[in-house]
Amino acid sequence: MHNLSLLSAAEKNRIELDKQAAYAVWQLKNGKAGPEVFLNQAQSISDDDERAFYEKAVEKYKNQMGIV
Repeated sequence: MHNLSLLSAAEKNRIELDKQAAYAVWQLKNGKAGPEVFLNQAQSISDDDERAFYEKAVEKYKNQMGIV
C-alpha cells in the first residue's frame, strides 16, 4: 500500500492525468462522449510531457477496453 500524500506534485498530477484518460476512454466506450473528448482534454494540457503522458494513457486504456 502506498501513501499518495507523500508523492511529489508531479507524480500526483500524473495519477490525475491517468484517471482522466481512463474516464475519457470509458465515456467513449459507453457512448457518453465522442472521440473529440481526447483532443479537448489534450489541448487543455499545456506541458508537452504531461500531454504525451495523457495520450499514452489514452492508448493504454483503449487497448484494455478493446477500442480501436
